[in-house]
Amino acid sequence: MALPLVNDRVLEHCRKDPERMAWLDRLPRAIQELLDRWQLTIEERFEGEGDASWVASVSRRDGSPAVLKLGMPHMEAEHEIDGLRFWGGDPTVRLLEADPVLGAMLLERCEPGTRLRELLEEEQDVVLGRLAPRLWKVPPAGNPFRPLSAMIEQWMGETLAQHASWTDAGVVRAGIDAFRELANRGSPAVLLATDLHAGNALRGQREPWLVIDPKPFVGDPAYDATQHLLNCEERLQADPEGTIARVAGLMQLDTARVRRWLFARLAAEPRDDWARDRWTGVARALE
Repeated sequence: MALPLVNDRVLEHCRKDPERMAWLDRLPRAIQELLDRWQLTIEERFEGEGDASWVASVSRRDGSPAVLKLGMPHMEAEHEIDGLRFWGGDPTVRLLEADPVLGAMLLERCEPGTRLRELLEEEQDVVLGRLAPRLWKVPPAGNPFRPLSAMIEQWMGETLAQHASWTDAGVVRAGIDAFRELANRGSPAVLLATDLHAGNALRGQREPWLVIDPKPFVGDPAYDATQHLLNCEERLQADPEGTIARVAGLMQLDTARVRRWLFARLAAEPRDDWARDRWTGVARALE
């Protein structure tokens, strides 16, 4: 039996938006067009990874390995191609070819490609502490990147629209206030990955670890510590202050700013189900 074109998570996201359903309908034709144009042979689809793209390992005409990725329409990932061009493989995977209209990228393949999340979380902290500062470069004038405040404004709009479902309105409103304060406060304007965590760093040969799947925005580097912290749930629940201080220190960031950004995300990011939220207690501890 033929495998479905995308995994269940991608399909679920597509069903929420007509533009994404149109992307899914066009996907087989887009893949074939790129295979022909870039002279690629599919080796293996990555079935279980990601919730916003179609990804496969491929070989190029000369036999060299690569990865073909087509991303569904996604506000946060709109400038992934531009970001990879800007970083130029330092410390990200290299962009070999791109088609912005199709949202397609031919990428350097990380080999062996082990995900950083296979290591203990304390080891993940150290690796990300070395990678993160290398990402934070000031883009040139006239760059296409949006300010981090654009993503924050969208999140706040979604959260406010969910007002009837909030379980602790005081915490949520405090989180919204923190978002507004942080998004509008002057801070170093560097390019962020925004989705930097141990699932998005792969072991390679060119470098020990390379970053994949950036969602570039220009803003405060302290924000970039938060996604890894959110992925360390057990430690964060048990010792939020100590965990924040460790990660901030390894990333050479101000602990208070990382703490404030994390509080805002824990308290006021939009939720699929506020009643089953697991972060409100940690947010209260950091408020």
